[in-house]
Amino acid sequence: MLMMDRSWYNRAGVERVMGFCSGTEYLEFMRQCPKFERMLVNSGIRLFKYWFSVTRDEQMRRFKSRKLDPLKQWKLSPVDMASLDKWEDYTEAKQAMFFYTDTADAPWTVIKSDDKKRARLGCMQHFLSSLPYPDKDHSIVKGPDPLIVGSARRVVEHDDPFYANASGSDEKNSRKSK
Repeated sequence: MLMMDRSWYNRAGVERVMGFCSGTEYLEFMRQCPKFERMLVNSGIRLFKYWFSVTRDEQMRRFKSRKLDPLKQWKLSPVDMASLDKWEDYTEAKQAMFFYTDTADAPWTVIKSDDKKRARLGCMQHFLSSLPYPDKDHSIVKGPDPLIVGSARRVVEHDDPFYANASGSDEKNSRKSK
């Protein structure tokens, strides 16, 4: 089993937008990433990539809440603060990342996460319904709500207004791979 958090894709998002990598480094990552993921999958590893997407309004609400709450201030980094006026840049970077890394071998699953509880349940439903395991109760594990969980293709093609306007995740471990 392999678990990776979203930092694996930082080169495609944060590093690109904030100028923490060169154009050459970015392009090399985008070239190598799908090949590496294909090698993992071809070796028998099940790979799940989840993108928890929030709307701009919800992201701002969460940032304001974190800034004011002494128990949540640790969640707000200087990079988060510097990114506030870069919503469109992050959206463009996310769409490019999906274009290059949403492959048949390792597809992205996008989860609407303005409602954290429904998002987490949707992720668990997707994950559990995707795996074969003994004594799986199909009356409980039916698959995710398609209004909450969808393919990255919907993001890239802009056929869902929520996805088209939602830039990315706010949680450190939002993209989980296995």
